[in-house]
Amino acid sequence: MSHPARVPSPARPRGLRRSSVVGVATLAAVLLAAGCAPLPYEPEGPTTAPPLASDSSPAPTEAVALDACAALETGERPTVDPATFPTGPTTATFADNVIDPIVSAPTPTLPVTLQSFDGREVTVADASRIIAVDLYGTLGEIVYSLGLGANVVGRDLPTGFPEAADVPVVTGAGHALNIETILGLNPSVILTDATLLTDTARSQLESSGIPVVYFDEARTLDGINDRITAVATTLGVPEAGAALVERTDQQICAALAGVPADTGNPLVAFLYLRGSNIKMLFGPGSGADDLIREIGGQDAGTAIGLTQQYAPVTSEAIISAAPAAYLVMTDGLESSGGLDAMMAIPGLAQTPAGQDQRVIDMDGSRLLTFGPRTGETIASLVEAFYGVPAPDLTAVTSADGQSDAGTATP
Repeated sequence: MSHPARVPSPARPRGLRRSSVVGVATLAAVLLAAGCAPLPYEPEGPTTAPPLASDSSPAPTEAVALDACAALETGERPTVDPATFPTGPTTATFADNVIDPIVSAPTPTLPVTLQSFDGREVTVADASRIIAVDLYGTLGEIVYSLGLGANVVGRDLPTGFPEAADVPVVTGAGHALNIETILGLNPSVILTDATLLTDTARSQLESSGIPVVYFDEARTLDGINDRITAVATTLGVPEAGAALVERTDQQICAALAGVPADTGNPLVAFLYLRGSNIKMLFGPGSGADDLIREIGGQDAGTAIGLTQQYAPVTSEAIISAAPAAYLVMTDGLESSGGLDAMMAIPGLAQTPAGQDQRVIDMDGSRLLTFGPRTGETIASLVEAFYGVPAPDLTAVTSADGQSDAGTATP
C-alpha cells in the first residue's frame, strides 16, 4: 500500500527508486581501501530480480485506510514560523531502543514455497532457528517485530536493540558474512539480501542445503510494507505481517502529521562521514532523499544534479548546494572527530548550514533502516529539524490486534 501524500511539497513520483547494486560494492571498496571498516549502514541499490512472492501461502492482506492516515489526508498540520526553527547542532533522539512485537510468539504455518527476490524457488519448512542479516538490520527488526525474536539464532551488527543483545553476530570485518559461523549455528532458514553477499558467500550459502531467501534491498517508505509482508510470508505468519503493516502505516502517518504546515522547504545535505578519509554526499535513491522529502525538505544532492546515490564531497559541490542543514549519522560524526572536525572539511562551513552549524545527527542503526520503527525515526527527525514536540505515536505503538495476528506458542 502506498501512503497518502504526506507533506505540503511539490508533486513527486512515488514507488521504488531503482539503481545498480554495483554502487554498494564501489562504496565498500572505497572504505576498505581507505583503511577503515565501513559502518554497518551504507547505501545500496536493488538487483533486477523479480520480487519475492508466495506460491502456496495465502495472498498478503491488503492494508486498509487507517485513522492516522485519514487524518493526515484531511487534518491540519502544526503552524510554526520557519524563523523559529532551531539552529546549531541537534541530536535526534528516541525514547527507547526496544522492539514492540505485534504479537507474542505467533505459530508459523509451514511449509511455504515462494520465489526469492533473486528468482529461485525456495521452500521454508521450519522457522525455529532464523538467521536474519542485511546491512541495516532491517530484516532482524522485522522478525523481532513479528514476535519471532526468540527464534533468531544469528544477527548482523546493526540489529543491536536490547532484545537481540545475546544473539551471536555472524558478520565480520567489513560486515561480510562469516559463513563458518552461520553454518555452525545450524539455522533452519536464512533471510538476507544482496547488500552483504559476495559471489563466494552466496554460493556457499546456497550449496549448504539450508533455505536461503533474498529480499529487495531498496530503502524507501513505499517499500516498507512489501518487505514486512514478504518476511512474514516467508516465516509462515502472514496474519502477524498484515497487523504489523497496519501499525507501521499508522505510526508513519501519525509522525508525518507532525510536520509543520510551512517547513520552508530547507535544502538538506545528507553526509556520510567515516574517519578522516571518507566523506560522501548522498543523492537520489540513497534512502536519505526519501526521508528528507517526506519531512518537508529538499535533498541537496538531488538538487545539484547528482544522478547516483552518493559522490565524494568537494568544496565546490557543497558550496554550490548551499544546504540549510546537514544530516549525518551520529557514529559517523564521532568517527570523523566531532562537529569541529566536520566543520573543518573544505566547503562545509561556507554554507548556510555551516554558518548556523545546523547539524542534525541520528543513530545510524535507526536512520536508514526503513523497518517497522520508521514512524519513530520520522517523529524524531521532525522534532530535531523543526523544534516542535515529537509527534505522539503512543496510540498506535501497543501490540494491538494480537488475537488476530496469530496464536501464541505454548
